[in-house]
Amino acid sequence: MNKKVVILGAGESGTGAALLAKTKGYHVFVSDSAQIKEKFKTELDKIQVEWEEGSHTWDKVLSADLIIKSPGIPDTAPIIEASITKAIPVISEIEFAGRFSDAKMICITGSNGKTTTTSLLYHIFKQAGKNVGVAGNIGASLARQVATVEHDYYIVELSSFQLDNMYDFKADIAILLNITPDHLDRYEYKMGNYIDAKFRIIQNQTPKDHFIYWVDDAIISKQVEQREIIAQCNPFSLEYPSYTTADQTNIKVDNGSFIVKREHLKLLGTHNLLNAMAATTAAQLSGLTVEQIEQGMESFEGVEHRLEYVTTIDQITYINDSKATNVDSCYYALQAMHKPTVLILGGKDKGNNYDEISQLVKDKCVGLVFMGIDNSKLQSYFKDFGIPISDTCSIEDAVKAAKALAPKDSIVLLSPCCASFDLFSSYENRGELFKQTINKL
Repeated sequence: MNKKVVILGAGESGTGAALLAKTKGYHVFVSDSAQIKEKFKTELDKIQVEWEEGSHTWDKVLSADLIIKSPGIPDTAPIIEASITKAIPVISEIEFAGRFSDAKMICITGSNGKTTTTSLLYHIFKQAGKNVGVAGNIGASLARQVATVEHDYYIVELSSFQLDNMYDFKADIAILLNITPDHLDRYEYKMGNYIDAKFRIIQNQTPKDHFIYWVDDAIISKQVEQREIIAQCNPFSLEYPSYTTADQTNIKVDNGSFIVKREHLKLLGTHNLLNAMAATTAAQLSGLTVEQIEQGMESFEGVEHRLEYVTTIDQITYINDSKATNVDSCYYALQAMHKPTVLILGGKDKGNNYDEISQLVKDKCVGLVFMGIDNSKLQSYFKDFGIPISDTCSIEDAVKAAKALAPKDSIVLLSPCCASFDLFSSYENRGELFKQTINKL
C-alpha cells in the first residue's frame, strides 16, 4: 500500500493515527499549524514519520489520498475547504481506527455527562475482568490502541466534532445522554445542525445493535419519533420506562429488567444517577451480571474535574467542577449542592443563556465570583439578583474572593459555565490550578 495519508494535528489523536497508518503501510505526513509537544515529536521521529509545525505546507497536504484531521479543526478552515474542493476524503481518527478493528464499540455522546458515563462504564467492564479499552476524549487514542494492543471492547467517548467526520464507523451500542445548546458557534448557530451531529452516533447501526437514550430529554424524544431508527431502542428514565424509588432504580431492557441500588453509586446528583442508568444498561446488554455491575459502581470514585471534592478548610468545602464548560453542566452541579454555595463562573462565553440556572442561583447561591478576561455579560445578567458579587481575572483572586464570601458550613463550587481558553490552556489546567490554589490556603 503506497497511499499517502496526511494527518492534520499532532496531539494524541493525530500521533495515534500516524502510528496506525504507518503500521498499515501508508506513507504518512503530519502537519500541525501550532507547535507540537516534544513527546509527540519524539514518537513521530521514532516511527520515521515526517512532520511539520507552525504552518501547513499546502502542496504536501493537498497531495494526500486521505486526510485525517483533529476534531478541533472546523470544516470551514481554509485547508479543509481546499481539500474538499479537491475531493480528498477528510475523516476523523476514530473513523480511521474503526476500519482496522473488529472489537465491540460502545460509544457515548451527549452535551453533558460523556466523560463520567464513559469512565464509569469502562471501570465496570475492567472490574469485571473484560479485555476493554477506553478511548475518544479519554486516555490513549483509539488508533494507538488498535495499532498496539487490540481489545475485545472499546468504550468510546465521542464529541460532536468527532462525529462530524465519521462516515462508515458503527457503534454496536450507542448512548445519547442529552442534548442542550453547546458549541453552536461551530454549527452556524443552528441548533438543528448540532442535533444532527449528535444523532450521527446511530448511523450505520443494524437491527442487532442497541441505541440507549434518555427519553425524558425533550429534544431527543422528539427526534426519536421523527427519525427512522433501525437499532433496538433502550430508553432510560427516572420515571418511564424505568421506575425510581428513594433507594433503587429499576432498569428495563429488551431481555428483562434489573435493579440498581442507589447505595452502590457514590456520585453526587440526579444527573449522575442518569449517567449510571445509561452505563449500567450498556453493561447489562453486553452480558455483565448484576453483581459485576454493582461491584463496578461501588468502587468507582468519579472523574477528575467533574464535581470533584478537593478539601474542606475552616468548614468550607471546595468542589472542582472545571469540566462544566456550558450552562447545562453548571445546572446539574448546582442541583447537587445541599449547602449555601459560592459559585465561581466565567471564561470564554459560547453564546450562553443563563436563564436555565437563574432560579438555582437564587435558591442556592450566597455569593458569585466571576473569573474571566471579560465578565461584562455575567455582570449584566446577575447584577440584580441581590447576591454579593466579586469580579476577578485570575484563579488566585477568584479563590480569595470566594473564601471571603463563603460563610461557615458552605461550599465553594468552581462550575464555570464557560470554556477555559481566555485565562487557561484547558479545563484540566483550570481545575488543576484551582486545586493548587486551594491547597495553599
